[in-house]
This record gives sequence, C-alpha cells and structure tokens, in this order.
Amino acid sequence: MTKNLAGLIDHTLLKANATKAEVMKLLEEAKQYQFASVCINPTWVETAAEFLHNTPEVKVCTVIGFPLGATTPEVKAFETKNAIENGANEVDMVINIGALKDRQYDLVETDIKAVVDAAKGKALTKVIIETCLLTDEEKEKACELAVKAGTDFVKTSTGFSTGGATIEDVALMRKTVGPGIGVKASGGVRNLEDAEAVIKAGANRIGASSGVEIVNGETSSSSY
Repeated sequence: MTKNLAGLIDHTLLKANATKAEVMKLLEEAKQYQFASVCINPTWVETAAEFLHNTPEVKVCTVIGFPLGATTPEVKAFETKNAIENGANEVDMVINIGALKDRQYDLVETDIKAVVDAAKGKALTKVIIETCLLTDEEKEKACELAVKAGTDFVKTSTGFSTGGATIEDVALMRKTVGPGIGVKASGGVRNLEDAEAVIKAGANRIGASSGVEIVNGETSSSSY
C-alpha cells in the first residue's frame, strides 16, 4: 500500500497492560512503514523518543487526561509539559465530557486551552471529544470550543468508551471545524475500506492499532 496512507495513521498502543516488548514492536513497525506517529501512553514517551530519534518523520504522540477527561486543567497542563519534556511531538487530550453535557462551556474551553497553551510552539494538539457519549449538538459545540481554544485537530474517540469513529461523526466534525483544522478518526478503523471511508468523510488522520493491516490490505480483529 502507498506510503501516503501510512503517513495519515497514528500507530496506536494504549492498552493498560501493554508490555515493553509490545511497545518496541509498535515502534519497529512505525519505523518500517513510516506512520505519521506512534500513539502511546505517557510512560512510554521517553522510550519512543529515544528509539525514533533518527526517524524524525515518525512523531511521538501521547494522551492527556486519558481516557476519561475528568482531571483538572492544571493537571492536564502538567501532563502536557511533562510529555513534551520527555520527547512528545503531539498530544491528544480528552475534554471534560461531563462539563460539556452540563453546558459549562467556559470550563470546557479553559480545560482545552490549558493543554493548547502548554503545548504551544512545542507540540501539535488534538482534542478528543468522545463522540459516542454526545448528541450531535454536543459534538458540534465541542468542536467549536476546541477550535476557539486553538487546537490543531479534533478527534472522535478514545477507543475506550462505548464506541469509536463513525462516518457520520467524522463528516459532522469536518463540517463544523471547516478546512483549517484537522480531524482524527479513531476507534474501529480496522482495514483499508474503513480507512478510505473516514478519509472520504473528512478525516486527515487516523488513530488505529491496525496500521500494519490497513496498509497491507488486511483486516484486524483489534477493538481499537
């Protein structure tokens, strides 16, 4: 499969019981296939940065406030700074979902902006809105707040809640943020057909643990 598709995939391993051997396998695959990034938990950022030191085209991505989004803005900002110090180039933060549903929009924006400000000039930011828990109106509002706070991307899902990316959600998010902000589809993209569908709907980044299968035209049984 083309390198172009690999360059849209964040090769992902976020499960709690991931071992060093599994992380190293992920890093080897990312280097081989030239994925956009590896997306790993913060504890593995330094390991990933060291391994990929001479492979600058593969970025180190990590997650903030993951997977619930229920930590405070100050904690998320600290996580972001720490991850960047350890070598992260991209951070995917989870919004305060409960605050959004309570229409505490100032808090949601402040929460996102804490991460954006901590990463400014040092790392690309992606805002996970966890679409499976939101109404369409809430999805639109979350995207609007993320854009207002200055994020680089909005992202569908953590992959650890009740559902992942859908074509409808990706299209809604793209329509809401317009052409200037990235849209990342994550969770449930397991083969080339899935990948092509979310790209057609407006995604320009894909989060998947099935990156190798996707670029090789195979189908993964992974849940992420």
